[in-house]
Amino acid sequence: MDRLDALAIRVPGADVRVAGRCASTNSALLAGALDRPVLLAADVQSAGRGRRGRRCHSRAGHGVLFSLGLPLERAPRELAGLSIVAGVAAVRALRALGAAETALKWPNDLLLHGAKLGGILAETRARGTGSAAVVGIGLNHRRAPGLAARVRREVAALDDVLRPLPPRNIVIAALAQQVLEALRAFDAAGLDPFRGDWDALHA
Repeated sequence: MDRLDALAIRVPGADVRVAGRCASTNSALLAGALDRPVLLAADVQSAGRGRRGRRCHSRAGHGVLFSLGLPLERAPRELAGLSIVAGVAAVRALRALGAAETALKWPNDLLLHGAKLGGILAETRARGTGSAAVVGIGLNHRRAPGLAARVRREVAALDDVLRPLPPRNIVIAALAQQVLEALRAFDAAGLDPFRGDWDALHA
């Protein structure tokens, strides 16, 4: 099995943690102090959440499931574009890995050849004069039998297009590095630097 290993998930500047099973990586990070960047990856989420409380489906060994949390200087009211920024960063990372047809669908879907590859859930809370932000990403690494029927829509997985398929540790590190860099840029300069890529990547 493709095992998660914190030492193999290299994200400079972030504290990397791995859990075999977790209720929700987003909820776990939001409950913490988040005084520095923290990445939490899990093999399975028993109560993983999507947008509007929808359930995030995962099967052990088949998904890339992680959350990245960090402190930001901007107040929560200034973070409306967080999902756009995280989505642009995720697509950049996936295309760099070789999934060239990855695209975005408002507000939080990652698509591959028009089918759902995964999703993004961005959440924030006030922290002093700034914020704590958590971006959760879940995507299909290997195609799980019956997933399309359970979610009642066409789905895609990275193993549809990537040969050889990079280990999950590598995929998580690539995504998290791009997202962390993008969130820091957003904190410094706002949404404007990402508008062009958003327009180009939106499906």
